[in-house]
Amino acid sequence: QGQLVESGGGLVQAGGSLRLSCAASGSPGTIYALGWFRQAPGKEREFVAAISWNGGTTYYANSVKGRFAISRDNGKNTMYLQMNSLKPEDTAVYYCAIFGPTYPFDQPAAGRREMYDHWGQGTQVTVSS
Repeated sequence: QGQLVESGGGLVQAGGSLRLSCAASGSPGTIYALGWFRQAPGKEREFVAAISWNGGTTYYANSVKGRFAISRDNGKNTMYLQMNSLKPEDTAVYYCAIFGPTYPFDQPAAGRREMYDHWGQGTQVTVSS
């Protein structure tokens, strides 16, 4: 299996912006769709956003709609998450993952952790008040 490497995390003040990147390298296989998840201390890993690789279909968690934007650069094998109007509750480790190609990429499936079969190591995002 290849690698997914997240970058771009850091410490920002509430209301600020941050752009995360997820670069695929090695032999990740055919990319059908990618997603972002996050995990805060004491909480389960939760869905943030996802995008299909060719068609660009996107899905967002309700908590980030209107604030975050997911995108991808197919030529660079890189996915991005632009995060605006950040809130302290956005503080978490953010992970990117590859969606399993055997499942239809619809909203219910895109939001479930078990539908993804390859994960990066995460990047820390901390939003201060």
